Amino acid sequence: MTYYNRLVRAKLPSRRSVLKGIGAGVAVSAIGMPTYLRAQTAGTIKIGYLTPATGPLALFGETDAYTVAKIRDVLGGKLTANNGNVYDLEIIERDSQSNPNKAAEITGNLILNEEVHLMAPASTTDTILPAAEQSELYETPCISSGAPWQAVVFPRGGGKQTFDWTYHFFWGLDEALNTFVGLWKGLETNKKVGMLFPQNIDGETWGNDEYGLPVPTRAAGYEVVVPGYFQPRTNDFSAQIAEFKSKGCEIVGGITYPDDLKTFVTQCNQQGFKPKAVTVAAALLFPGGVEAMGPLGAGMSSEVWWTPAFPFKSSLTGQVSRDLADQWEKDQNRQWTQPLGYSHALLEVAIDILKRSSDPLDRAANRDAMAATDLQTVVGKIKFDGAAHKNICKTPIFGGQWVKGEKWPYDLKIVDNTVNQLFEPEQKIAPISW
Repeated sequence: MTYYNRLVRAKLPSRRSVLKGIGAGVAVSAIGMPTYLRAQTAGTIKIGYLTPATGPLALFGETDAYTVAKIRDVLGGKLTANNGNVYDLEIIERDSQSNPNKAAEITGNLILNEEVHLMAPASTTDTILPAAEQSELYETPCISSGAPWQAVVFPRGGGKQTFDWTYHFFWGLDEALNTFVGLWKGLETNKKVGMLFPQNIDGETWGNDEYGLPVPTRAAGYEVVVPGYFQPRTNDFSAQIAEFKSKGCEIVGGITYPDDLKTFVTQCNQQGFKPKAVTVAAALLFPGGVEAMGPLGAGMSSEVWWTPAFPFKSSLTGQVSRDLADQWEKDQNRQWTQPLGYSHALLEVAIDILKRSSDPLDRAANRDAMAATDLQTVVGKIKFDGAAHKNICKTPIFGGQWVKGEKWPYDLKIVDNTVNQLFEPEQKIAPISW
């Protein structure tokens, strides 16, 4: 039993319980209304929802506030648990500011001061990893999504290290890497790949020579060129471009954020380096990131987390993926974006955990319910069956390419289903037309 739950079991007065007791006493003495006229709940459940709402990773958190508001509206601020009790539900949103130190600080505050019953960090390693570490340290259940599972597990002790309080659902780095190779196999090239990695945890993970992108690329018969890692938000990629040109690279693969990719692609065009494919994780997930490149955005390719083509249905709203995308576009007058499906699915799983918990106000009970998750969501089935890792559930991934759009400047088309065959590709990949 955790220290937090021992306090609860022992009925020791916490700041929250004292304030609630004072508030209840004042209400009864001042108003004197009979108890049958007051709405009764079994208590207030708190979810800590952490997202990169601002900073360089803000596009990952673009749909989170919208989705949280939508789910609040659907639930009406209440949660009816399977134990028969009705609870008030509070989803506390916090901005990690795209900063891992800030994410750790905020998570600690949510756990120790806000006394949340469940943490739900959404999107990016810089938000999820520190939140997971704090949650494990302070014995608080944490469900997360939106980062390759190895990036959440390996920095915390390697693939054999398991955890008691932190669970994560997303595709694996190996599947993303094989998706990249699947995309490139659809093109006629000289099989020379230049790789672009930032000097951060994501770059070090994707660029790792034991399990990163170079491994399946070489295994598929491609030559790999890896210049020095670049500093995020640099304004000069001349060294990388020069090496790619000198080695005759016809493909560029790796991971960057939107601003860095825009700078890189612009300088490629200026310096006469025109590869047939630029396949980059993270930066090419978002329509805004592609549109920022202007005409140079056409033909860029990337992994695809989620699209309106996913056939699964929400356990909360009954909507299929196309419904979610259409509603977002109508409400926001903006194109759907991939984290939308995962924002929704994360809250689906969080609510399901609390509904099934034997006591949603008890962190240990919520941890046990989290481990037993078996739920169909808009991104697929979430079940921690130990197939990849005790604390991980893998979800589908595809290869996509941005093409000139009809309703919007660019549309993301599925062009490779090497890793998952849920549905056929919408079209074939084409070389970039510079």
